[in-house]
Order: sequence, then structure tokens, then C-alpha cells
Amino acid sequence: MDAKVEAAAASAGTDAAEPSVLLLWMIFTGLSVFATFLLWRYGLIRLMVSSDRTYISSVIAVLYILTCIHCFWRTRAIAREGEVARGCRAILAAPDGARALVSDARGLPGGLVTDHIKSLVQKAEAQAKGRIDQTLLLRTLADRLRGSNGFGAFVSDTLMKLGLLGTIIGFIIMLAPIASLDAADKVAMKSSMGLMSDGMAVAMYTTLAGLIGSILVRIQYYMLDSATQRVFSDAVVLTETHVTPALERRLGTSP
Repeated sequence: MDAKVEAAAASAGTDAAEPSVLLLWMIFTGLSVFATFLLWRYGLIRLMVSSDRTYISSVIAVLYILTCIHCFWRTRAIAREGEVARGCRAILAAPDGARALVSDARGLPGGLVTDHIKSLVQKAEAQAKGRIDQTLLLRTLADRLRGSNGFGAFVSDTLMKLGLLGTIIGFIIMLAPIASLDAADKVAMKSSMGLMSDGMAVAMYTTLAGLIGSILVRIQYYMLDSATQRVFSDAVVLTETHVTPALERRLGTSP
């Protein structure tokens, strides 16, 4: 009875900590949406779109929204894997938890962590005796958990470079009229000043949009990578403390 109580308490403590993965993303996104609403309310976003003749700022905004959708999808997947790991821990930490490893661990909830445990069970069945080395299987699990998380670094770098591209184009627009500028022609001077102002607006708005988008993407995927690392660490602790010892005892007692 005491063992069951301790296992339930440990599982409850983990359950209280892990759901913050998706919750943190939702809080961060909610603050970002609120800030965007304020910028729209005061006309700053409309001013940026109307002033950027290259539409690079709009491209940055669309790419950022698509990246947020991808990050949400990946965060949900990692949150589910965290739930699977906690479910496996609750089952395997029970006094008769080793029974869940028979019949190819079909009693465990489905997920990448469970697939890793099933691979360990299959390896133990194919292995006559000795210690079970899961190093290569853990590398595979780490790669599968990371999935397409690297997309965030790619998009962050792309947003930064798009902002830099807008800066260069803006300076080209700004400096182009100088070559044909005639100080005596006031009309041409006024027109040139307008073009220079437009070029400066393009350079500044695209740079600002690229920097802000890149920083926000970095923050989201940093939280995602941290959550992925925690799930992987939980899987390592789970298999090293509950799975491999049980399988090695089975190998030691088998004829």
C-alpha cells in the first residue's frame, strides 16, 4: 500500500509540473496577440504595411504566423509525450509493474516513449543474456522527439535575413535619387526627399519586423526544446530505473 501511495504521489507531482509546457506557450502567444492588438489599435501595423512598398514586412508577418502554428503543433506533440512518459512511470512503478513488459508492453499507453520501451523488450527477447545497452536506441528516441524542432532555428534565421534584405533595399531606394539630384530644382529636390523618406521607412520597418519576429520565434522554440529535453530525460530515468533492471532480471532467470 505504501509503495502505491508513493508512486501516486510521485506521478501527481510530475503531473503538476509538466502541463506548464503547453500553458507557457499559450501565455506567451496570448501576450503576443495582445501586443499585436495594441499596435493595430494605434495604427502602427497599418502604417508599417502602407509604408513598406516591398511587402517584406508582410511576408515576415505571414511566415511568423505559420511558424507559430508549427510550434503549437510540436508543443502539443511533446506535451502528449510527457503524458505518455508519466503514464508509463505510474504503471511501471507499481509493485507488479514488471508484468506490463510482457507481451511486447502492450499495456502501456501509445507514444514514442512506449515505442522505445517496446524496442527494449524486443532487444531483451533477442538477447540471450548480459546487460542491455540502450545507447543507440536512446539516440533514436532523441531524434524522434526532436522531430522538426530545427524548423524554428531555420525560420528565425530567415526572418533576420529578410529584415536585412529589406534594409538593403530601403537604402537603395533612399540613395537612388542622389545621383540625379539638382540642388537648383526645388521640385526635383522635394520629390527626391520623398523617395529618400520612403526608402528609409522600408529599411526601418523591415529591419524592425525581422528582428522582432526572429526574437519571438527563438523564444518559442527555446521553450519547446527545453520541454523536449525534459521528456527525453524522463524517458532515460524511467527506462534505467524500471525497464532495463526488470528485463535484465528476466534474462538472468531465464534458462
